[in-house]
Amino acid sequence: MKILANDGISQSGIDALTKNSFDVITTNVAQEQLAGYINENKVSGLLVRSATTARKELINACPGLKLIGRGGVGMDNIDVDYAKSKGLHVINTPAASSASVAELVFAHLYGGVRFLHNSNRSMPLEGETNFKGLKKAYAKGAELRGKTLGIIGFGRIGQEVAKIGLGIGMNVIAADKFTDEATVTVTLFNGQSIAVSIKTESLNQVLEKSDFISLHVPAQKEYVINAGAFSKMKKGAAIVNASRGGVVDEVALIEALESGHLSFAALDTFENEPKPEIKLLMHDKISLTPHIGAATLEAQDRIGEELAAQINSLLK
Repeated sequence: MKILANDGISQSGIDALTKNSFDVITTNVAQEQLAGYINENKVSGLLVRSATTARKELINACPGLKLIGRGGVGMDNIDVDYAKSKGLHVINTPAASSASVAELVFAHLYGGVRFLHNSNRSMPLEGETNFKGLKKAYAKGAELRGKTLGIIGFGRIGQEVAKIGLGIGMNVIAADKFTDEATVTVTLFNGQSIAVSIKTESLNQVLEKSDFISLHVPAQKEYVINAGAFSKMKKGAAIVNASRGGVVDEVALIEALESGHLSFAALDTFENEPKPEIKLLMHDKISLTPHIGAATLEAQDRIGEELAAQINSLLK
């Protein structure tokens, strides 16, 4: 039985599948050629990440397909309900990348409060000729400890973000439509742990109280954070979006940054991927990464192994 991992899969995932007699194909097939390739090669399972889509048209064109898997959390690039209505298994790996996304959030937060995103642009150009000037420009950093971190979307990833925030001494608050309270357990290297219960609050309360906002929500039809939401945030606050493009109004974000209402922003996802707006890419108050929240070696291994385990269970 053949599995096409069109956006790649870790070697540990390949090994787990081949051990159970699956033939794993890692050729990257262009979207417009995908249906033909699946049919010609009698592919039973299609694995995707964010680059490949599995829409109704592809599902209809591939009657031999038995499973579609998403390496990651969000499945907005798959017509899930339609696939299930056609008898296909649809799987994902909701827990595998949580820690990696959470660590990226804090990479952006630490970089933002110490101007690293901008300093790393300026130092190669001016470090030799304007060292003192740059030192003065970046000398008014801040600490995260003691500040309030607001998490919007308090599922697996949001709770992983909370663990790090609690661990470094932040006051963590959260908003979530579907969760009233969650117990977050911070585990130390020696096995000791502390459990903290966090009751969720309204979105407006979190916006008003937070020094930093981190978004962890699925794709939406409308913006979660728009001009009105930015106006409710503290002056000098900052925001990180490592969830989905389109949940933040990027035009309103630029306005909030340029007015000085926000101190900085960090974006790992964008409305127009893979071609983000140039105003975002060139803005000196935005820390940027190219949708790499889950892109750690450890997360990729967990994703591959979790997909393999589900495929072995469903298709063997």
